Amino acid sequence: MAKLRVRLLGVLVSLTGLLAATGGRPVAAASLPGSLWFDAPASASLTVRDGRLVDGLGREVVLRGYNVSGETKLEENGGLPFASVADARKSAAAVRALGGGNAVRFLLSWAHAEPVRGQADTAYLAAVTDQMRAFLDAGIRVLPDFHQDLHSRHLFGQGSWYTGDGAPKWVVDAGSYPAESCGVCFFWGQNITQNQAVTRASYDFWHNAYGVQDAFLATAEKTMAYLTRYLTEDEFAQVVGFDPYNEPYAGRYDAGETGRTWERNVLWPFYARFRARMDAAGWQDKPAFVEPNLFWNANISFRRQEGGLLDAGTIGPRYVLNTHFYDQKAISGILMWGKAGDGQYAGDFGTVRDRAAALGTAAVVSEFGHPLSGSVSDKAPTVLKAMYQALDSRLPGARWWTEPMNSGAVLSGTQWQWDLYSGRHRELMNGNPGKVLTVGDAWNGEDLSAVALDDSGSPVLRQDARLLDRLYPGATAGTALAFTYEDRSRDGATTLTWNPVPDSLPHVARLVGSGQYGVLVWRSNGSAAPTELHLPASFPPASTTVVCDLGTAAGLPASAGPAPIAVADEPGGLGGKRLLLTASDTAAVHYALVTNGATAPSASLLSAARAELSAWAAREIS
Repeated sequence: MAKLRVRLLGVLVSLTGLLAATGGRPVAAASLPGSLWFDAPASASLTVRDGRLVDGLGREVVLRGYNVSGETKLEENGGLPFASVADARKSAAAVRALGGGNAVRFLLSWAHAEPVRGQADTAYLAAVTDQMRAFLDAGIRVLPDFHQDLHSRHLFGQGSWYTGDGAPKWVVDAGSYPAESCGVCFFWGQNITQNQAVTRASYDFWHNAYGVQDAFLATAEKTMAYLTRYLTEDEFAQVVGFDPYNEPYAGRYDAGETGRTWERNVLWPFYARFRARMDAAGWQDKPAFVEPNLFWNANISFRRQEGGLLDAGTIGPRYVLNTHFYDQKAISGILMWGKAGDGQYAGDFGTVRDRAAALGTAAVVSEFGHPLSGSVSDKAPTVLKAMYQALDSRLPGARWWTEPMNSGAVLSGTQWQWDLYSGRHRELMNGNPGKVLTVGDAWNGEDLSAVALDDSGSPVLRQDARLLDRLYPGATAGTALAFTYEDRSRDGATTLTWNPVPDSLPHVARLVGSGQYGVLVWRSNGSAAPTELHLPASFPPASTTVVCDLGTAAGLPASAGPAPIAVADEPGGLGGKRLLLTASDTAAVHYALVTNGATAPSASLLSAARAELSAWAAREIS
């Protein structure tokens, strides 16, 4: 039924396209609810400048959100992230209201976009566009991703232990690959290097055997051209770029070839070809979010391979370094005993920052996460907290207050994943009616979704809201010099506090108390637009305190025009709030402490905390 609905929708869209063939893009809708002057479409488009993502007003942008979703890897809804546009809208609202996200990585299926060689399925593209629009209408930026794992589900038979996603059946048929077998495999990812059907098919793709890479690029261009045509200009402005290919790997190396030489001689030419297809489809002003060799930053030494686009030179602003990170030691259940701690991934995410700087571009960690069920799920609260901490700063909390200038860029990231149907699937694994998968993600035993539906059909979080709905600088009018957020998230009954306010700031510590807090330090660039921080639901404006060089506020005033400190709705009308800090000077250093720990703080306490922070900033920030 799902596929039938998609097909019918495609017919209607195709007819609409024929009737309006000379009309160009659809007519733009009115501004999103909650929009202010600086939310104009011109400000939504992102470019790369000085190693950061920058909006049309020159503000440094941080993207935070989720992958929507692994449902695309399944067949139950025809390779779409959602069963319906209504579900997509429900999910978008939840990403905003529950997850605090301002962006999603939006998965697409090559198998469904081109089920017949050379023929783009416009019904699928129409359904994809409508579901994507549900997020754009919520003011959520979108990064489309042509996704694959283990090359294709069509490499696997009905009796297989594993499955894949990505390439269409005709691609697999062209290769006459051997029967798949992973041998002794404890994790599905071992198929990437051990399953000859997967390795040979992957190798053929990268070497354009049977013209399959040419076909993929042609379909990618048709997909992008479709989105260019059927999204309004305002909607299209919120599409940040394109992720050409998920987790690339050679399959196998030729004699003398290494991960580094493969990236240089095979992977990068593919990205150049994809970049040309983007330009031809009207995406010339949007960057390609390119992923290095899958294993370049593995944290198990015997899995790590040389890579990271070391020979690509300076790639910005037409490309963004796009990488993934999972703690394979923690997931193994053997190589990491115990739980993650303060600064656990500072080095791993610091490497991402350094590699992006060497490439002259921005970085995004477009997948990270940890299993929420199974033998290692007890590590999830600490592993995820440590990953978010590493996105915020390259420092452990214990060193942040004494070394803020080493904090580094605030990284963008999208957690894996946001699956509305978690635990409620009905997936016939590899088409086998005797293997109906319902639990978890319904894909190779994974269970990583941050959300699920309750019995009433409402989205609910499966992880601590204090961890997921975070304070972060969505847009900084200048350059973020240092940022930290103490979320006080829980591991069971234990509150995890990795960045307590130091004793040297007693009034700040008293103001924060046992509450959550964040600190942003930035250098202004003369923009009249404000710096924006997402306010989690745990920071209601009436009980949020801001101590800033621009002033203090115990309880946030509603925005009524330019003001040093104010609160406003986030665009989309879904109830999210943002803190606005306006400083229109140039090259000045500003700081802001934001906390929900204070209860009716006195004017003298606010003044004393501000004096402490001013002295700290003068001493530590250069």
